[in-house]
Amino acid sequence: MIIREAKIDDIKQIQIVRNSVTENTLSNPNLVTNEDCLEFITIRGKGWVCEINNEIVGFSIADLKENNIWALFLKPEFEKKGIGKQLHDIMLDWYFIQTSINVWLGTTPNTRAETFYRKAGWKEIGKHGKDETKFEMTYHDWNKRKTNQK
Repeated sequence: MIIREAKIDDIKQIQIVRNSVTENTLSNPNLVTNEDCLEFITIRGKGWVCEINNEIVGFSIADLKENNIWALFLKPEFEKKGIGKQLHDIMLDWYFIQTSINVWLGTTPNTRAETFYRKAGWKEIGKHGKDETKFEMTYHDWNKRKTNQK
């Protein structure tokens, strides 16, 4: 298993992962384009992938422009193996090296993702869009959490 920065050549496999999920699915797969992925990993922020046997099985992307986690997804068969936590942690470590501005994300209520973010220390701060829960992580809370994990 390798976790590394996402490259432009990874976008096709990133899209495969994004469209394989069973929760937080896209109502229309065309809503997230290859051009969107390119912009988020090269201009707006940075992404990471988890690769196993030359196959991308998960990815995460942080957006510095909107101070948001744009994506953290795994192929369903690779869930509950610690990959999501590793992608999450490397992404937040990088994010908070770049800025001390709070970061937010939205996810569907009553999902494994919601449970994951609560367990990772994210605080619910309201609603996002029509039907998502909005979470936030502060620079202080992230650093405190990282210190307590050592």
